[in-house]
Amino acid sequence: MPKLSDVKFPGEGKTLPEGFWSAVDVWIQKPHVVNKRLCGVKETGRRDADAEDLRLLLHDPASGLAHDVLSFLSCKTSPAHAHEKDKPWSSTVRTFIPKVNSRGTSLHREVVLRDFGAQQVTFLPLEEDAEGQVSLKRSNIYQIQLRSQDCDDWSLELHVLTPDAWFSDGVAYPKLQWLSSDLLPKLVRWATECKGSEFKSTLSLLPVEKYSLVYQQLKEKYKAMVKVWPEVTDPEKFVYEDVAIATYLLVLWAEERAEKGLAARQSFVDLGCGNGLLVHILTNEGHPGKGIDVRRRKIWDTYGPQTVLEEKAIIPSESFLFPGADWLIGNHSDELTPWIPVIAARSSYSCRYFVLPCCFFDFCGKYQRRQCKKSQYKEYIDFITEVSQVSGFNTEEDCLRIPSTKRVCLVGKSRNYQLPDEAEAERRRAHYIQSRQTTPGVTVQWSDYKDDGHRCHGNADSDGPHGSSWGAGFQPRDRVEMVRNCAALPRDFVDGVVLQVAKALLGMTVDDSRGSSGDWNRGGSLSVSEVAGLLEQETLQLLKKECGGLQTLLKNNHQVFRVEGGRVYIRDWRDRKSSRADTKRKPVAPGALKTRPCWFHDHHPQGCPLQAEHCAFAHGPDDLRPSTRPLKKIKNDAF
Repeated sequence: MPKLSDVKFPGEGKTLPEGFWSAVDVWIQKPHVVNKRLCGVKETGRRDADAEDLRLLLHDPASGLAHDVLSFLSCKTSPAHAHEKDKPWSSTVRTFIPKVNSRGTSLHREVVLRDFGAQQVTFLPLEEDAEGQVSLKRSNIYQIQLRSQDCDDWSLELHVLTPDAWFSDGVAYPKLQWLSSDLLPKLVRWATECKGSEFKSTLSLLPVEKYSLVYQQLKEKYKAMVKVWPEVTDPEKFVYEDVAIATYLLVLWAEERAEKGLAARQSFVDLGCGNGLLVHILTNEGHPGKGIDVRRRKIWDTYGPQTVLEEKAIIPSESFLFPGADWLIGNHSDELTPWIPVIAARSSYSCRYFVLPCCFFDFCGKYQRRQCKKSQYKEYIDFITEVSQVSGFNTEEDCLRIPSTKRVCLVGKSRNYQLPDEAEAERRRAHYIQSRQTTPGVTVQWSDYKDDGHRCHGNADSDGPHGSSWGAGFQPRDRVEMVRNCAALPRDFVDGVVLQVAKALLGMTVDDSRGSSGDWNRGGSLSVSEVAGLLEQETLQLLKKECGGLQTLLKNNHQVFRVEGGRVYIRDWRDRKSSRADTKRKPVAPGALKTRPCWFHDHHPQGCPLQAEHCAFAHGPDDLRPSTRPLKKIKNDAF
């Protein structure tokens, strides 16, 4: 059996790495994969076509595969023998769905055989021709084995049936070098960490094939938005993220219509709609709805009258119930997030919701952590799930495929009570909300409620579902966005901090073991916490009021500093590999507009390391060429 490579587990004296199969599952359940769980090669009742195809191939003497492949599957026993001897093994069929569908609509399928007794997993790709005839792609059959040299020394081995005939297309079939140099070390790391994900796999509630197709269509349709994006935010991130969220909702709603036999497209209201792009896409795709946000965005004017967007502050009260809406949406809705399940439940019995939590808010104010055993994000997701359950929803969790670390969404499609029990359900909601508003530090659990809807303890009264007090204490965000990224700090204050930190870094010599030597002094490096120790308490207090604090100020002054891995360095503009951003810099064109003075020319003891014609900043007043473009007017009340 040809062995290509192996990777040893770190450390000594290890017992059998129990995380091996968890690591295999992580590899199998990657976002671009659809999984169909099976119970062995044969299934009772409904039979999977892929598993049946494989069974026929392996047991058909005419195929010439039986001896060759079965010998590769196990050195001692074949899966069939293992099954007869009642040894644990299982199979999974996964379908690869390329992120960019440039190969037509055909999907690549692969059968994964786990042999728990032999501690190995085998991957067998299947191919289908134009006539629907299935064949095994022998050239790309590979196996990963967990092996022990002795009781304390474990390693992973990669075996390939026919390494010389291996085929790679960069989509479903990776390069052998990648399997050896990348996949095996990752499996070892995943197995060593042995940490299961806190959340469900990506797109677990949707047919991923349909999602992939719709996403490609919408991405192509709305990619032009990137070029005309008028906001200061990153257009590629926000456009493609909203395209992905719109895709998720469109597929989710299409599945709901098919399940319930609905003809009309679902209506929606997006609470805290922000730039409104999600509303625009959903509306264009045929779903009636609107978006509401406290602050109007520039991009709203580009959508046209068919996209309905309203500028108003949303206060949880009877004034903001939506009995005519099928779905309420909360996409990074901040302080509205915990209220959305409540508003949906009180709007109508048929109203559903989708929420994508981001910032951590309770009903009134910031959410306070209560459990240190979970990550803050996981604890907050659990809190919103609890709110949803108390509000009366059967709550489902899923992970979106978006470029964000906060990608877990919650969906409430049905109720956990019958319509005649609405009064008791409302009593539960009211007690829960009021207890969190009036009793800081007390966590009310879903289990605190009896089957009859009453809390097991406590006697809080309720003003009813539409009373003015059910949103009491809620504070919507300000209509005028506060600038808190250090950009509004006094220029003299910022310049003073920059000069103080730079002098400290430049003052580090080779004798300090942290400094540098050479023809131009690059200085040393300090951690952000060490830099904070250089500053006065009054300065630090002022920086704490800004988002990101000291680190944001240092990153804003990227002409002077380079902040990487929590450490601060003097930036050397001669080194174009000092950061990812520098590798994209182009040489300064002759006569280029220089609107800012060079800090190094003015303050560094040795001046700027670049000649004036090569520096993007002005070396003295004669090199300064102010811009003729009008400056953006900033309102005083923004501060």
